Amino acid sequence: MVGIADITFWGRGYGVLVFRSWDLKQNLYWTEVTTETAAAYLEARQTLEKLGYSFKAMILDGRKGIREVFADLPVQICHFHQLAAIKRYLTSRPKLEAGKELRAISLALPKLNEKLLSQALEEWHTKWKEFLKERTYTEDRMHWQYTHRRTRAAYRSLKTNLPYLFTYQKYPKLKIANTTNSLDGSFSHLKDLLRLHRGLKRQRRDQPPAVQSARDGFRAAANRTWRAAVPSAVPRCGD
Repeated sequence: MVGIADITFWGRGYGVLVFRSWDLKQNLYWTEVTTETAAAYLEARQTLEKLGYSFKAMILDGRKGIREVFADLPVQICHFHQLAAIKRYLTSRPKLEAGKELRAISLALPKLNEKLLSQALEEWHTKWKEFLKERTYTEDRMHWQYTHRRTRAAYRSLKTNLPYLFTYQKYPKLKIANTTNSLDGSFSHLKDLLRLHRGLKRQRRDQPPAVQSARDGFRAAANRTWRAAVPSAVPRCGD
């Protein structure tokens, strides 16, 4: 099967890792975490494989360490997460021309293939190579640093993830999605249930007592809402 895996967080220090089957349209595994680690993903994969599930490919958010847990499988990096990363680096309205052009390339991602994106990035880098090399002093004037670090980071993100952005095109028979939207929808639904059930204010959910309330509310909502193809495959927190 094609798997989707991701973590969502409620405030600081409380998150939930979920594995979903793209083929079955079912959440197969969830567990609570405090941070996003490769070890958590590995444990989830091993648990599901012991239960008889076999993965043919994975759809992930793009973190390198997480990707390595599935190094033996075709991995598709979520286009939505990739675009969100570029937006964090460049903002939605870059002021510099180099940033504007790079953001335009990223926004065309769904219409491109690996060859076309590689060519676009190469042409962009050739044009702005000297610009990217520019350095300035740090505020204490003790060290040099790259002037356009965020633009460099956005380019590096696209360049590094390039081999994993079009996996869905390389394996058409697997019918791999190019986003984790199927799983993100589950997260959104449960967060809506939690807000309605608990009535927690955003600022209070970041505090320890509120995190406990979020945890209790999530467990109740998840156990009511999510059902696996094989119910016993879903570790239910608190059992």
